[in-house]
Amino acid sequence: MPLALLALAVGAFGIGTTEFVIMGLLPEVADDLHVSIPTAGHLVSAYALGVVIGAPLLAAMTARLSRRTVLIGLMALFVAGNALSAFAANYDYLLAARFLSGLPHGAFFGVGAVVATTMVAPERKARSVSLMFLGLTVANIVGVPAATLMGQHLGWRATFLGVSVIGVAAIASLALLIPHDHAHAPKVGLRGELAALRSLPVWLALGTTVAGFGALFSAYSYITPMLTDAAGFAEGSVTLLLALFGVGATAGNLLGGRLADHSMRGTLFGGLISLAAILALFPLLMTTEWTAALAVVLLGMAAFVTGSPLQLMVMEKASAGPSLASSANQAAFNLANAGGAWIGGLALAAGFGATSPALAGAVLAVLGLGVAATAATVDRRRAVPGRERVVATHVPEQAGALHS
Repeated sequence: MPLALLALAVGAFGIGTTEFVIMGLLPEVADDLHVSIPTAGHLVSAYALGVVIGAPLLAAMTARLSRRTVLIGLMALFVAGNALSAFAANYDYLLAARFLSGLPHGAFFGVGAVVATTMVAPERKARSVSLMFLGLTVANIVGVPAATLMGQHLGWRATFLGVSVIGVAAIASLALLIPHDHAHAPKVGLRGELAALRSLPVWLALGTTVAGFGALFSAYSYITPMLTDAAGFAEGSVTLLLALFGVGATAGNLLGGRLADHSMRGTLFGGLISLAAILALFPLLMTTEWTAALAVVLLGMAAFVTGSPLQLMVMEKASAGPSLASSANQAAFNLANAGGAWIGGLALAAGFGATSPALAGAVLAVLGLGVAATAATVDRRRAVPGRERVVATHVPEQAGALHS
């Protein structure tokens, strides 16, 4: 694997840290800016809105630019957003800065996934994407807890300054490690990228992402009350358990990348079936502490096994212009976050019990499986060969360039 993938992983680590750390710092932010915690919670929504809007918009605006230049520019925008967050004079400025911080998120992962697959042999494309996503999952194990502690002891502004430093390190890594050989401006341009989005298989792939990861977030958004009310954990233990989720997600991400290189669709189906089964068993697994801890790990594994194949499926179906579709898939992840949390909340509000969001998630996973099966049927009816790997949009001219 080329060292350039490390640069993408560093950027993903910074993005993953800033996305999730705000959840642990809401009390500090609310107290400092004199707003309620529910009002401070809108900072989470502002970031997610930035991702959903920024992913397709920035990918479209930069369709004809060098992908290397685009990645560096996106990370510069990320640094600016986090630096402005650190120096925000009041809540409204912080809300705007969080929206700005979210804008480059989806486009970075979308364009980064395309770049990652152009730097490796065809049989390693899924693994290349999983190694970029590794930065995101490791952020949940190391970055978020460390940044939360920093914010609690040095103030929440110090956290965003620290994340800005990670962004600067990512810019330096991208500039040094992403080869110019893979940075030529794409030939398809915006018209070709938009044409790729008119494909039914692309939308079915995006629908699978929304349903599949909606299943995860339906449960994960309410994992704390499940662990405390159903499994009997003390609130102080939740942080460690969430780190276990990050461990499971990291293992699932790496496993999914390896398996998807052998069978992309088989890995996706297997991951969704596993996710549905684990979520359906949550009421049973949440009855004791050790089975609850196991459930958290398995939830992370099953969900993130599907990450690489979902990203690759979108890119494969939009192989003539993959950057915009790949970025749109990141917007779909965030729609899944918001929609899954909403559906899980409905189950709780209906009085179905602390583990009911997981059962709602199991239904969403089955729905995702149905969408994926529909996509497979459409492929067969269109007589499209069942390719199991992404078609590269740029083939390195020299093998040595892979290890630049």
